[in-house]
Amino acid sequence: MKKIISTSFLILCHIFCYSQKDTVAEQYGQTITAGDLSKHLHIIASDSMAGRETGDKGQKMAAKYLAEQFRTDGLTPIVKTDSGMSYFQKFKLMKKEWGAVTLNFKRRKKEWLKDYYAYGDVSTTEEERMRVVFVGYGIDSEKYSDYYDEFAGQKNAQPLDVKGKAVIIFMGEPVINKISLVTGDTIASDWANDWRRKASTARAKGAKQVFIIVGKTQEDFEKRLKQLKPHLGAPTLGFTHKQRAGSAFFISISMAAEMLNIKPEHFPKILELRAKNLTTFKTKFPYPATPQGIIIKVNVPVKQTPVYTENVLGYIEGSDKKEELIILTAHYDHIGKEGDKIYYGADDDGSGTSALLEIAEAFGKAKKEGHGPRRSILIMPVTAEEKGLMGSEYYTDIPVFPLKNTVADLNIDMIGRLDNDHLTNPDYVYLIGSDKLSTQLHNISEQANKTYTNIELDYKFNKPDDLNRFYYRSDHYNFAKNNIPVIFYFNGVHADYHQPTDTVDKILFDKMAKITRLVFYTAWELANREDRIAVDVNVK
Repeated sequence: MKKIISTSFLILCHIFCYSQKDTVAEQYGQTITAGDLSKHLHIIASDSMAGRETGDKGQKMAAKYLAEQFRTDGLTPIVKTDSGMSYFQKFKLMKKEWGAVTLNFKRRKKEWLKDYYAYGDVSTTEEERMRVVFVGYGIDSEKYSDYYDEFAGQKNAQPLDVKGKAVIIFMGEPVINKISLVTGDTIASDWANDWRRKASTARAKGAKQVFIIVGKTQEDFEKRLKQLKPHLGAPTLGFTHKQRAGSAFFISISMAAEMLNIKPEHFPKILELRAKNLTTFKTKFPYPATPQGIIIKVNVPVKQTPVYTENVLGYIEGSDKKEELIILTAHYDHIGKEGDKIYYGADDDGSGTSALLEIAEAFGKAKKEGHGPRRSILIMPVTAEEKGLMGSEYYTDIPVFPLKNTVADLNIDMIGRLDNDHLTNPDYVYLIGSDKLSTQLHNISEQANKTYTNIELDYKFNKPDDLNRFYYRSDHYNFAKNNIPVIFYFNGVHADYHQPTDTVDKILFDKMAKITRLVFYTAWELANREDRIAVDVNVK
C-alpha cells in the first residue's frame, strides 16, 4: 500500500508541477515572435529562392541561410566531413526521366498515363517478360500473410514463389466482422494504406514488378489518374545508396482482372477465400485463392542525371542526458518554378522552416545563458520532402546519431494558414501521430498546450481511417516507422496548396507564433524531464 501511495504521489506531483508554468521555459518561449517569423519567411519564400526545388540554386541558397542562422544562434555543426564539421548532411540523388514506357499483353499495347501510371524505381534496361500472380493485399505480418500458395491453414501452406514475377496487390487489409486479421481488433494496421511497404515487401521476396490496384471500380482509377496526371510522367528522384521502398505501377481493377484472366466481380470472393484461409470454397467457386495470370512484357527506359542536395543540421548538446536526442524537423524544399511561375511555398513549408529557426534561437539563447537542455536537441530542416520524404528517409537510413537514442521527432509542416473548417477560429492546429507510439508524448503535448498556449488541438486527421493519409505524408513518418514517437503539426490544406499563390502575404504570423511556441514548450519538457518517454503503444 505504501508503495502504491508513494507512486501515486509522485505522478500527481509531476502533473501538478508541470501544470504550473516553468518561468524559465516561458522566458525563452516568449522570444518566439510573429515579427521574427515574418522576417525569416520573407527571405525563405522570396523571389530569389525561386521555389527551393531540390538540387536547384534556390534550395542551396535556402540551405546556406539556415546554416548561417544556426551559426548566429550558437548551434553546433555536427556532420563530419573531410574538411571538418559541417551543418550540411550532403547526399546524391539520381534524377530519372522516363522514356517510351511500354506494357504489352494479349498482343495489345496498354497506353501509358491512360491505362496505367507509375511511381518510383520501376525502370528496366530492356524489355522484360514476366508472369503475373495475385497476392491479395500484399501483407506479410505475424498474424496474417498473403505470401502463401493456397490455404489449408498457414501452418501447412507452402510459401508463395513470386521471384521474377509481376505481383498484383489490393490496397487495404483483410477484415471479417469488422475485425482486422492483421491487428486482431477493430483498429486498422499500418499495412492498410501503406502501398510503399507492400511494394517493398514484394520486391524483397523477389518480385520483378509490382502492380497496385487503385480503388474498387474503373471510375475510381480514372478519377485518381485525373487528379495526379499533371504530376505524372515528370522526372522523379531516386536514392543512390539503395532502391526506394516504394516502386510500383498503378492500374484499374479491370486491367488487373484482365492480367489475371478473371472477371473484376470475382475479386471480392477471392479476397474472402484468402482472408478466411479456407479451401472449402473451391467446390463452389471456380477460381483459386492465388490466380496465376498471363505473361506480360514491360519496358521502362530511364535517363539518369545526378542531383546533389543536403539536410541542414543544427545541434545543441545536452547536459546529464546528452546521449538522448530530441529532433525537430520541417522541410525547407518546395516544387520550384514552372516557366516564369514561382511556387513560393510560403506555407508549405516555409512556415515550418521559419518556426524551426525561431525554436533554434530560443534553445540557443537558453544554452548561452546557462539554461541548456538536459537531453540534446537536433534542429533539422530537411530537403526533398516534396520528392517523397527523401531527406528525412536519408537521415533515418544514415543517421548522425543512433536512432535508438532518439526520443521523439516533432515535425512542423504548414502552420501559417487556415483551412475551411477553421475560418472563424485561427487558434487551432491539427495534431497527428501524438498517441500512436507513446501515450506519454500525447499527454505531454496536451499539458503543454493547457499550461502555455491554449489553442484548439484538432485530432481529425489522426484517425486511423483518415482518407487523406496525412500521417504518412510528411517527414515524421520516417521516424515513426523506426518506432520513434512523433507529433506532426499541421494547419490543413487550402486553395493555394502547391500553387504559385502560396505566398507570404497570406500567412497569419500570430497564429504561427502560438503553434511554434507550443512545439517549443513540448520539446522543452521532453528534453528536461527526468524519464525518457516510453514507447508503450503501436497504433498506426
